[in-house]
Amino acid sequence: MAGHSKFKNIMHRKGAQDKKRSAMFSKLSREITVAAKMGMADPDMNPRLRLAVNAAKAQSMPKDNIQRAIDKATKGDGENYEEVRYEGYGPGGVAVIVEALTDNRNRTATNVRTAFSKNGGNLGASGAVSHGFDRMGLITYPAKAGDPDAIFEAALEAGAEDVSSNEDEHEIWTAMDALHEVSKALEASLGPADSAKLAWKPQTTVDVDEANAATLLKLIDTLEEDDDVQTVWGNYEVSDEIMEKIA
Repeated sequence: MAGHSKFKNIMHRKGAQDKKRSAMFSKLSREITVAAKMGMADPDMNPRLRLAVNAAKAQSMPKDNIQRAIDKATKGDGENYEEVRYEGYGPGGVAVIVEALTDNRNRTATNVRTAFSKNGGNLGASGAVSHGFDRMGLITYPAKAGDPDAIFEAALEAGAEDVSSNEDEHEIWTAMDALHEVSKALEASLGPADSAKLAWKPQTTVDVDEANAATLLKLIDTLEEDDDVQTVWGNYEVSDEIMEKIA
């Protein structure tokens, strides 16, 4: 299992564990509201909002929920969220980046710091680990969207930079500023993606041994269960053999 460097990642584990849909919808709604506040409330005129809405649709979020999240921004209702990034190290020297949307920096910082300290990690300063990642766009499709060759050709034609396929899904990487256009082009040829978002792609990965794997995954689970945390990225690799032992 890879730390978001391949899309067979922690979110799929959480899906298998039947994570509460309400919590997921809350995070999606928050991103939609923030995106709508930062630009126009029309997804066709606001690339970030369009990606947020598409991500919500991919998770079967009801249209009414999506519209309510947009309305919050246009009516000035609800909290004012700000984007915050935390960086640190997990067990085994794994680099971890945490992205959050919060209306209370102190609360979020305390929760993130506690999660790291209780699970064998250390929260670092801004920029502590992000230099080891590339900021890129990530678009994912299920394996059933097409065979790897067909997906590769479609991605290449759409302007993507890299493609990785496994038995579960296809992972399409783009330049950061090309995410919206590539996503739009792929939607025309392959249909809506499972997700399309800005991501942190590790330049190198760290193999995590059995002694550290369970604690690392507990750290990531704890972070992702926090309401303020939107995404968690890492440069870890956990082998299938170790995953079976700690499952």
